Amino acid sequence: MSTTRQLNGTTGTEVKSPGRWLALSVLVLAVLLVAVDATVLGLATPALSEDLQPSGTQLLWIGDIYSFVIAGLLVSMGSLGDRIGRKKLLLIGATAFGAVSVLNAYATSPEMMIVARALLGVAGATLMPSTLALIRNIFHDPRERSLAIGIWGATASAGAAIGPVVGGALLQHFYWGSVFLINLPVMLVLVIVGSKLLPESKNPARGPWDLVSVGLSLVGIIGIVYAVKELATHGPSWEAWTAAVIGSATLFAFVRRQFTLTAPLLDMRLFRHRGFSGAVLADLLTVFGLSGLVFFLSQFLQLVQGREPLEAGLAELPAAIGAVVTGLVAGRYARRFSVRSVVAGGLAAIGLALGVITLVHQDTGYPLLGAALLVVGLGAGFSFTVTADVILSSVPKEQAGSASAVSETAYELGAALGIALLGSVVTGVYQEFTAPAHVPAAVADAAHESLGGAVEAAKAVDPQTAHTMVAAAQEAFVDGLRLASGVGAAVLLATAAAAWFLLRGQKLQDGIEH
Repeated sequence: MSTTRQLNGTTGTEVKSPGRWLALSVLVLAVLLVAVDATVLGLATPALSEDLQPSGTQLLWIGDIYSFVIAGLLVSMGSLGDRIGRKKLLLIGATAFGAVSVLNAYATSPEMMIVARALLGVAGATLMPSTLALIRNIFHDPRERSLAIGIWGATASAGAAIGPVVGGALLQHFYWGSVFLINLPVMLVLVIVGSKLLPESKNPARGPWDLVSVGLSLVGIIGIVYAVKELATHGPSWEAWTAAVIGSATLFAFVRRQFTLTAPLLDMRLFRHRGFSGAVLADLLTVFGLSGLVFFLSQFLQLVQGREPLEAGLAELPAAIGAVVTGLVAGRYARRFSVRSVVAGGLAAIGLALGVITLVHQDTGYPLLGAALLVVGLGAGFSFTVTADVILSSVPKEQAGSASAVSETAYELGAALGIALLGSVVTGVYQEFTAPAHVPAAVADAAHESLGGAVEAAKAVDPQTAHTMVAAAQEAFVDGLRLASGVGAAVLLATAAAAWFLLRGQKLQDGIEH
């Protein structure tokens, strides 16, 4: 396939390639790859904790280093795809993603797992901007593009559903590393079929890839996120403040450098568009509010309520189902009503659902949890699909890679900050629980590292003491989860109000692009 859009030489009318929908099917495989990987980790955390025995801090790093690295490299990779070709970068990244998944599967220590997750982030950073940018260049009819973005988003949600179910089934029969090996067949299909079906696209006015800007963006974003994480987890320290100063100074230098380059890594003028900036901010804060909850909810279902991994995966299905349903119709509703009402309404729905999570306790029945998860999914499907459409339609198609990278950077940065900050809230509250007085110090220390650590450490004491200690740990964990959900709810409701004003007058395109 050479192109998905041609102009008739005599009439100038649009000629659409019938292969564009087949090309979309390949792109959503890449999304599936990343989404499945993100969700299976949460389910695998208890088994991983038992095997590798990470500290509480190491467990958080295993959870968020992937997002840290992706956030630091997305802008660079989006710009690289604009230059060397988005198809080429996508296929290279998919191959690397599959290979590094094997390294994750066979990690033998917490340190090795953190490094493997970081490398997976490098590969993952090539996938998401390439998929959205290719959609922008394959679908030139805005209504078709809205549907394509809806399918793209729905597939990510389906991946979130498939990941826990398949991962749960694997965890009941195989070791935790098997959840990473499911990436391999998806990667294989993507590379083989994508090499045949996907059209190549790049920025015709591309300039050199500025390696100085690449380094500045990576150091700046990781420095800021690390500082926030350290401040939230351990309080003020010279390491945290040093990282904050270095990160801020480096990002300032990055922004200044972009204004001096004829071919910047990121065109800062994109942010002058109010709709673009509003959509990016909505994405960042939405994922911030959601990610900490999602990361710890699997532990709640398994380690507090005693569900098997497969059962826990099935319990999280309503969120994915809701996102799939609304993702496919979000563009239509945004045109019928307004962009800001759909986005703000979706964000408010998520905020209210997170507010409901503040009411949970150890014995909360599933109907309440299932209903809250369904509302979260419905709201996310509306919000994420429409904001992605706004971001892509706000820029010329030549800059689709850079715009997609900004969108995905907001998503991954929000995830990293959410896990770091809200996760630190959960961990901070959890570590305050009191272990039985006669428990050996080493056992008590292990129990205070994480809830998984407490369950494992309890095996070293008598049954009655173990029951008392685990019950206290579970209660503290739930207290932390409630507090983190309350913070997330406040963030989402504030974001809904901000989106209502920032997206005022924003509309999705209706006509064919030429």
